[in-house]
Amino acid sequence: MRFTENFNDYELIDAEGGERLERWGNIILIRPDPQVIWTGERLNPLWKNAHAVYHRSSSGGGYWEALKKVPDVWTIEFNKLKFNLKPMGFKHTGLFPEQAVNWEFAQKKIKKSGREISVLNLFAYTGGASIACLEAGAKVTHVDASKGMVQWAKENAATSGLQDKPVRWLVDDCLKFVRREIRRDNRYDAIIMDPPSYGRGPNGEVWKLEQQIDELLAETGKLLSNEPLFFILNSYTGGLSPTILNYMVKMHIDKGNNGCIFTDEIGLKISERNIVMPCGNTTIWTREKYE
Repeated sequence: MRFTENFNDYELIDAEGGERLERWGNIILIRPDPQVIWTGERLNPLWKNAHAVYHRSSSGGGYWEALKKVPDVWTIEFNKLKFNLKPMGFKHTGLFPEQAVNWEFAQKKIKKSGREISVLNLFAYTGGASIACLEAGAKVTHVDASKGMVQWAKENAATSGLQDKPVRWLVDDCLKFVRREIRRDNRYDAIIMDPPSYGRGPNGEVWKLEQQIDELLAETGKLLSNEPLFFILNSYTGGLSPTILNYMVKMHIDKGNNGCIFTDEIGLKISERNIVMPCGNTTIWTREKYE
């Protein structure tokens, strides 16, 4: 399992009884997590001293209960990258910290390449990967179906001092955008995608990963340049085996490129328990052996 150990502004302090105890900067949150199936004593006093806790509703969704004053927006930092956070519906804060290990990988590859790299980030959310690639010196095309998420990504870039870097911020259905880019004969040296298990496009298009991932990969593979650097596919969908995703990347992305493919879980280290909790998986294609 891959995870980063240098995200000083984020800490998964403990996990027990279906919940996480987390530190985001100086804000302590308790959030549900269905993978935390073990039970035990909650010895850390922060369990009783959190700023807010997210409660699931029996009818779906849920709500945040503020136990202390929580800022409307606050900022955390990772390796010079800064992110604006806020409590959102369905337990989120606007950042998936487990993805930091992939940001580090992308930055290392871009800087080591010694050339200008164009990156396409699909289902790009609030821009964690986009901002990491911008900081490494790449040109980035950031695509997400949510206008609000794209605006949030712009604000994160500005907070990181990267607002003047070469980036296109696009609100679009990712598959439709890919097909238009194929017709326009645009190509990218690196592609990152983090498709949701389920979602809707800007015009109400229904997205189900299991039904559309094969088509998406087949089309997106056509956008790789003649000298591709890497391709990253993230998945949080439990019903899709990492082995299947590895095979699909081999079929649609590696075809003719003779690269290396690596699939593994990504996770977060639980400080109190000295174990790493899995948080989805990533399949990476790269020309060179993964390192």
